[in-house]
Amino acid sequence: MRKADSKLRLFFATDIHGSDICWKKFLAAAAYYNADAIVLGGDMTGKALVPIVRLASGRWRAVLLQQAHELETEAEVAAIEKAISSRGYYPFRTDDDGMAAFAADETKIDALFRKTVLEAIGRWMEYADSKLADGRIACCVCPGNDDSFEIDAVIASSKRVIDAEGKAVELGNGFTMASTGWSNHTPWHTHREADEDSLYARMASTIPAGTDCSRWIFNLHAPPHSTGLDDAPELDKSLNVLNAGQSMVPVGSTAVRRIIEERKPLLSLHGHIHEAKGVARIGKTLCVNPGSLYEQGVLQGAVIDLDPKKGIRSYVLTTG
Repeated sequence: MRKADSKLRLFFATDIHGSDICWKKFLAAAAYYNADAIVLGGDMTGKALVPIVRLASGRWRAVLLQQAHELETEAEVAAIEKAISSRGYYPFRTDDDGMAAFAADETKIDALFRKTVLEAIGRWMEYADSKLADGRIACCVCPGNDDSFEIDAVIASSKRVIDAEGKAVELGNGFTMASTGWSNHTPWHTHREADEDSLYARMASTIPAGTDCSRWIFNLHAPPHSTGLDDAPELDKSLNVLNAGQSMVPVGSTAVRRIIEERKPLLSLHGHIHEAKGVARIGKTLCVNPGSLYEQGVLQGAVIDLDPKKGIRSYVLTTG
């Protein structure tokens, strides 16, 4: 058991969007960085299914990241399934008749997607329970705006993974973390979005009025507005990227910025905007967005050393 004055080392990552390899790297980060707690911000689940189609010739065909693959052996099919899963997509085997059935009834593909997501999250929880079986490492996750509400029950089944949504979690050594994966509204109308006033109320409900937050960590999926941690490519009304992605605009939450300014936490952790990797200060609060490269199978993160007397002793953004 640690002494009361010992440090707390935190590893934070976010937006892995269904990447099997990023989930495994996240769990391995506990030992690799000698962390006391690991925290995964929002957007845990993937965005799409990738069919591996059995052809009349007996061969298989799959398209991953706009590259077509022709496959002959079971080993080759298994390898492409692993590659698809590593990059945040969900592989499934079918044939031309199956593809025709999906094209004729979109509800079938929607049902398959939901089923596949829940099965994948279930495997993740089982893997985490195995890797963290000794209970020495605190592991918190927080579903984000892209994650359906159905996954919450699957996370709750884990023995070692804490669903931190809407909770104040004691991380040890005097540090408390308040979390929400909800975001301000996006053009994509995702699962967990709210207007700014409702988002503020949701965040505030996890922090008792009058609390001294000088040793609190805020884990808020949406980054604070106009901090550089929320700069995203500007879109037109049809959601097309303008100026080849060179025109960047702030899309973060004014509610998140407001609650940081008012409550003054020691540290605030964010994600949501993959390309906005960096750190910023709001008053004395250190705000961090480690960014995301999940489609490349790369886990970006942050290692932060916290001291109950001195606050933040050090931090470093990681890529691996």
